[in-house]
Amino acid sequence: MIPISDQNPTRTTPYVTYLLIALNILAFLLERQLIGNHGESYVISGYGLVPTRISADPSGEAFTIFTSMFMHGGFGHLAGNLLFLWIFGDNVEDAIGHLRYVAFYLSCGVCAAAAQVLTNIGSPAPMVGASGAIAGVLGAYLVLYPRAPITVFVFIFLISLPAWVVVGFWFLLQLSGGWAALGLDTGSGVAFFAHIGGFLAGVLGVRPAMIGRQRLQATRFTGFRAVRG
Repeated sequence: MIPISDQNPTRTTPYVTYLLIALNILAFLLERQLIGNHGESYVISGYGLVPTRISADPSGEAFTIFTSMFMHGGFGHLAGNLLFLWIFGDNVEDAIGHLRYVAFYLSCGVCAAAAQVLTNIGSPAPMVGASGAIAGVLGAYLVLYPRAPITVFVFIFLISLPAWVVVGFWFLLQLSGGWAALGLDTGSGVAFFAHIGGFLAGVLGVRPAMIGRQRLQATRFTGFRAVRG
């Protein structure tokens, strides 16, 4: 099940989402150039988030929480993350505002990093990717627009499903993968607990992030019950 687009219009232009997409692309190009000059182990290990290193030297390694958030393991990794950010990020930014969205996105990334480190603190494997922060965006979208129709690609078909089904299915996959990987060194795999931590941060943090903002107008997309007009 691969999301392609949503049918949920916004009131504002998602400048921050566009900027995050651009920064991730630029960071990936820079990462590839550095790898060509210095080697993959130097770049990924030096700027990725390594649980053993950050637990041993939190202040000295804190910068890797943010550098790792804009790095990716390959083009497919980058493309998949940015597809999710493109589909879901604009509506969350529209709901909480541009500046708050910056803080929200980065905070979800920090929570994702903390979740991965705490559940695999003995791992020497570096973690890279924006997926933890983007998982927070998915969590926020689920809270705000659970009924929004999401167009997904399933096998050879394009179908429309409500956001709670699409995002809920994605989260169940993360829970399943996290349970299977619990206590194991998953250096060559997926950082499931980063996804789980970022997602829960988004679910719990989006409403506080909207304090003082104009309340969203109820539509057939908001809430788990249909709006009767």
